[in-house]
Amino acid sequence: MSQDNSRADFTISKVGVIGAGQMGSGIAQVCAQAGYEVLLQDLGSEQLDKALAGIEKHLDRQVKKEKLSDKDKEAALKQISKATAISELSGCDLVIEAATENEDVKRSIFHELCEELKENAIICTNTSSISVTRLASTTDRPGRFMGMHFMNPVPVMQLVELIRGIATDEDTFATIRELTERLGKTPVAAEDFPAFIVNRILLPMINEAVYTLYEGVGSVEAIDTAMKLGANHPMGPLELADFIGLDTCLAVMHVLYDGLADSKYRPCPLLVKYVEAGWVGRKAGRGFYDYSGDTPVPTR
Repeated sequence: MSQDNSRADFTISKVGVIGAGQMGSGIAQVCAQAGYEVLLQDLGSEQLDKALAGIEKHLDRQVKKEKLSDKDKEAALKQISKATAISELSGCDLVIEAATENEDVKRSIFHELCEELKENAIICTNTSSISVTRLASTTDRPGRFMGMHFMNPVPVMQLVELIRGIATDEDTFATIRELTERLGKTPVAAEDFPAFIVNRILLPMINEAVYTLYEGVGSVEAIDTAMKLGANHPMGPLELADFIGLDTCLAVMHVLYDGLADSKYRPCPLLVKYVEAGWVGRKAGRGFYDYSGDTPVPTR
């Protein structure tokens, strides 16, 4: 079979990131620090401004800790530009989607994106649980599509899960693996099963911690203290759930429960109630802890 020269000569220099939330801004930051030109896209200018302010704040902390020079900080910030329309990503070599963990939203984004991107551009999704193969089928380039699941917070966490869809080309996987290493991250290959590796293990643990609270086995403080001191976890599972976002936790549990058809993945009713109440964690000011004061206070 003859080699596709357009792919053989393919290099990534310009990266688009869709979604300027916590994950998207973190991805934009690490890409910029690695020397890539970055276009961060979101629907609202306010969210983009907030994201850039957050990136600058994080870089300032690195400078203060002498992990980064002022020159490198300014260079990284200059690498990032804002975009409010997906059409502005047309010149990107790689686009990483980091929108909300909702399959319909992601499908809509990919449909619009494929109408704008050049033919050989790669699309990656930062989904933490949804089938990469199914998302790829929405696009016009399933061979140039794969999962690139960063951990939160992106600038700090070392791991990136790389997930092939059934149609992902080997050269696409190799290109993204090389890029991941250039970002200073450690890539781990995961099969395209619901929630992949980390969340397949982590989220059922969090869900079980919520069941432990729901059944009155322990209070929020007791459960988190027990796991921090008894299992040497840096954060308790309920504190971690608030950090991730209870809505995200619930979405992943639904994917596991629906995808694996096993009752052990049934979301705890208390988790469902909190999400329905809008108590989804730190970003909402309340979850298993109340964040309205200077110090988080357990709510149960």
